[in-house]
Amino acid sequence: MAKKVSDLQLLIAHTLRLGVGLAAFIAAVGGIVYLIQHGADAMPDYTRFSYTDPEFHPADYTTLDGILSGIGEMNSRSWIQTGVIVLILTPVMRVVLSLFDFLRERDWLYAVITSVVLAVIIANSLEFHL
Repeated sequence: MAKKVSDLQLLIAHTLRLGVGLAAFIAAVGGIVYLIQHGADAMPDYTRFSYTDPEFHPADYTTLDGILSGIGEMNSRSWIQTGVIVLILTPVMRVVLSLFDFLRERDWLYAVITSVVLAVIIANSLEFHL
């Protein structure tokens, strides 16, 4: 007799498709906004790069606060970066949902393995200053 697929397992199965689709949509909005704002600009000189260049503001699109504040301002880089963040968080969300499913099913071995995987992901995502 086949085992019935739970709603949580269906959610896990659809997470990748939904996450990738949402990330692509958000990045596409950023791309369209970029083309509207900068489509007619001259090609930048990529032979040199400087952090002191007034056009370069790394905090605007490399920090979470800068990205989130840029979304409301329709900053194209912030929209694209948000799409990248959603794309990165998609498999992490699948790991979290899988952990809940293994705990609900009382499958302790896979719950422990999934917890270790999640701990490694979180530890590698945090920035430590020694």
